[in-house]
Amino acid sequence: MNMDHFGHLTLLWPRMLWLYLLVPVLVLLYVRLLARRRRVAASYPSLDLVGAAVGDSRMRRHLPAVILLLGLCAMLFAVTRPQAVVKLPSRLETVVLAMDMSGSMRADDVKPSRMVASQTAAKAFIDDQPHNVRLGIVAVAGAAALVQSPTRLREDATAAIDNLQIQRGTALGSGLIISLATLLPAADLDVEGLISGRPTYGAVPPKVDPEAPPATPGSNRSVAIVLLSDGQSNTGPDPMKIVDVAASHGVRIYTVGVGTNEGATLSVDGWSMRVRLDDEALKKIASASGGEYFRADNAKELKKIYQSLAMRLAYDKEEPMEVSALFVALGAMLTMVAALLSMWWFGRIL
Repeated sequence: MNMDHFGHLTLLWPRMLWLYLLVPVLVLLYVRLLARRRRVAASYPSLDLVGAAVGDSRMRRHLPAVILLLGLCAMLFAVTRPQAVVKLPSRLETVVLAMDMSGSMRADDVKPSRMVASQTAAKAFIDDQPHNVRLGIVAVAGAAALVQSPTRLREDATAAIDNLQIQRGTALGSGLIISLATLLPAADLDVEGLISGRPTYGAVPPKVDPEAPPATPGSNRSVAIVLLSDGQSNTGPDPMKIVDVAASHGVRIYTVGVGTNEGATLSVDGWSMRVRLDDEALKKIASASGGEYFRADNAKELKKIYQSLAMRLAYDKEEPMEVSALFVALGAMLTMVAALLSMWWFGRIL
């Protein structure tokens, strides 16, 4: 199928653009028509052949013709069969929010703190989700736990986020495998084995149908994981190994980085350490799973990111749709307006 691009549209029959060569011909005919009327009016000054147009302004005299020409151009464009890419509602059913609750989330490089800003933004994300989407909450620290199983009750998910507490350590890999097992209970994932690093059957369970093609990353559009973290994992399984498991099941992981490259200094039990945002780790997680990475340097930006992410999850499917009928309707409407104005002002059509 031969398709050329025309701005944000795609033309199925771009060769039909040659019809626009008729536009200057129509303009020339209109100019000759006006000249003929002037000659007739000059030859018979006693006749009111030009109607009310004689005393009208130049704009009013030519406006119906201009509108008619625009209408014809719209109809000619419809002949090229334009297509537009439209966003369609997704078939998303379940989202798990995996929230980093490690000590580094106390840092105040995102005001008032990474923890408070992430909780506020996460609650806004929950409110923006369609009512049919179930939401689960996983707390990620030195260990990971499902603190709210997937539910459509927004108040339960919000309460779970409010009850999250800072803990020691960061096991992003554990958080991801708990999230994945929550989304895919029928997949029979070896959660304990993957967390300990000694899975009983490897990273991915044996297939029920060995001849079935493997899932491509991001192909499962009914579920998604949203990981909010500063990206620094210091315990538990390698996050990228768990990402491979998610990718093999087609599950997307969207990562939201909270913090700044400069970071902040934390003092804990007499020790001081500097915690920074690890962009690269979060980018790799998102890219390998078919998701997307977002970064927030402040609380306001973090909230906007969650709002944008909510919209992307709600309308994650793009499909080309022919919009020729819209241009035909526009052309017909403009033609009708031109005819009505001409009859109203001059008592004739052009």
